[in-house]
Amino acid sequence: MEIYGYAAVGYAGELVRVEVDIRRGIPGIDIVGLADGAVRESKERVRVAVKNSGLELPAARILINLSPAGVKKEGAAFDLPIAAALLSTSGQLGRWFTRHGEASSVLMMGELALTGELRPVRGVLAALDEAGKRGIDHFVVPEKNFFEASALEFGRVTSLGHLRRLPEGCASVSKVRNDTKAREAPEASGDSAVFFDDFADLRGSEGFKRVLEIAAAGRHNLLLFGPPGTGKTMGVRRIGSILPRLDRKEAVEVTRIHSLAGRLPEGYGLIRRPPIRMPHHSASAEGVIGGGRLVMPGELSLAHRGILFLDEAPEFKRPILQSLREPLEDYQVGIARAGRHYRFPADVQLIMAANPCPCGNYGSEERVCVCSIKEITSYWKKLAGPLLDRIEMRVPVYNRGSVVGREKGESSEKIAGRVEEAVKTAGERFRTRPYRFNSRIPPADLKRFCELEDGLQSKFERALGKLGLSARAAHAALRVARTIADLEGKGTIGKEHLFEALQYRRTGEEEDIPGEKMRLII
Repeated sequence: MEIYGYAAVGYAGELVRVEVDIRRGIPGIDIVGLADGAVRESKERVRVAVKNSGLELPAARILINLSPAGVKKEGAAFDLPIAAALLSTSGQLGRWFTRHGEASSVLMMGELALTGELRPVRGVLAALDEAGKRGIDHFVVPEKNFFEASALEFGRVTSLGHLRRLPEGCASVSKVRNDTKAREAPEASGDSAVFFDDFADLRGSEGFKRVLEIAAAGRHNLLLFGPPGTGKTMGVRRIGSILPRLDRKEAVEVTRIHSLAGRLPEGYGLIRRPPIRMPHHSASAEGVIGGGRLVMPGELSLAHRGILFLDEAPEFKRPILQSLREPLEDYQVGIARAGRHYRFPADVQLIMAANPCPCGNYGSEERVCVCSIKEITSYWKKLAGPLLDRIEMRVPVYNRGSVVGREKGESSEKIAGRVEEAVKTAGERFRTRPYRFNSRIPPADLKRFCELEDGLQSKFERALGKLGLSARAAHAALRVARTIADLEGKGTIGKEHLFEALQYRRTGEEEDIPGEKMRLII
């Protein structure tokens, strides 16, 4: 019987075969194969756990090899496969997991307590996904990881609560049925909640709500700026109530990343709602982009298939903001380390919010701005250039006057209905393409999918010349116009759709940010 563990390195990870040799000599356990401290310490946990589980540890010299030897093994998830390999080699497990008279393979993951109890570990769904690609379909995981393991709905999954149940558990493995439904994760992703406050609470902000609706329907990157208290953060916190649910493929990808990061709540399966991540502006580069000693996914990858919201965006460190440029184009993030290169998915919708200046009063008629021109220029310079060029919608938010006494606006339920229909329309349009949102249309497909009304092309070209927009800006305007037309159920892009999209794009193209001419009362 071949027993495998899993090294959670990068998105793909590495399957690790656990080999055991028992020979005569002074009793002891040696672990080789580039194991870190937690893995080397597992021999002590295994020794005590085996004893406390009523099983026997051979009184001999034991060598444990973790292959491939060139891959670094980290974490306590190797406790169970090491214990199982020891017991199997010493003849205490018998000929389990056999098919057609030949020993088969099994993937095991779990941390052992000294009592022999099994504790949950991270990366279970990723491990099973990779093992399945290698033809392994027998899995043993801790009880609290069972719903996560069964979410893929293939192979044979056994959940164990204690090491003493390993013999009987392995002997009674049952295939996961196709009708098994893994419990959905709660409405949260890791430690960042998905907000479901109602859009009706945004009073007197119908224009702002329309911007958020367009951004949600097409997954367009968005920059919101305006004085403090105008509802920028409040609006973004409600966008989760109108986002369409993830399809199964997307849900597996999102759950896999959160499992690798250890952010998946215990006892739950697939995450079905788009994650919304809101890192603080004091976050480190490793925290946002990913990396660190263990090479973990950052907030950028945790927001995969969802939203990365940077509140007070100019307060983030400039290197962090500029490092977002490539992932916004490639939909993945690469992390280079000595001798290895890791990649994590990062298909995100970026939403940034900012004040017009460091003090927040620039452009206000009621308050005085105390910032110098140099301070304002330095403040906005962090967002200028290539990063800003990848933001399809740039919208100033100025909500003047009191909202007390104003009637509630349109509810999230109605807005979500239109967004869902627009996403469905786009999905049918792109059924032969590897994307399903308008923001992902490549330049080569724009002519096919962004058809303009007769005579509108010449007007569009004149507008581009007058506004001085680049080719990338023109492509962005077409994508946004396609979404606006979808929300209205139109097959072709009309004049009103196109010029509304241009209005959202022009800020920052013809003048510095911010400026008096770009103020828009919504």
